[in-house]
Amino acid sequence: MLSSMLVRDLGQTDYVSTWDAMRTFTQERTPDTPDEIWFTEHPPVFTLGQAGKPEHILLPGDIAVVQSDRGGQVTYHGPGQIVLYVLWDLARLKLGVRHLVRILEDAVISVLREHRISAEGRIDAPGVYVAGSKIASVGLRIRKSRSYHGLSLNAEMDLEPFSRINPCGYAGLQVTDCHSLGLGVSIADLKARLAKHIDLARQELVKEL
Repeated sequence: MLSSMLVRDLGQTDYVSTWDAMRTFTQERTPDTPDEIWFTEHPPVFTLGQAGKPEHILLPGDIAVVQSDRGGQVTYHGPGQIVLYVLWDLARLKLGVRHLVRILEDAVISVLREHRISAEGRIDAPGVYVAGSKIASVGLRIRKSRSYHGLSLNAEMDLEPFSRINPCGYAGLQVTDCHSLGLGVSIADLKARLAKHIDLARQELVKEL
């Protein structure tokens, strides 16, 4: 089970229901449970991480606000955004949290590089940035050395709701998406490329055990 990883595409799902499913999976998994990644897309929702400050939500309007148990501050999920949840046994992989964050960031950076877009991560503010604008966010929860929550990549979405918050707690932080950068690639293709890069990184970890 260590070498295998299941990839599930859930389609569009409610944020709270999916969060509940992740917690249940994490609580009930055994040492032999294969690791999984879940792709999904959520209806419009603002989520506050464990350190999230309500004052970073400026004008929520008709968009719901959910207090989550992931790390980080405030972010927005909505149609046209790829959400990738990472349900891994970190102890079994001998993987630290920061290394997992880097794996997720590097997957996005690699996908963008394949399309000649230069991107980078930031130690002070996890996520991926293109010319200073954030295109992907990372927020995780670790419970008994098992991860859930994960990564969101802005593919082709309405970016207006980001103006109603201080994204990730940073006032004035600009946000972009793949479409705005001229990336003419389908969401299905982006998911496949992300899964490939993450699986390759995981297989390297397994080889080292």
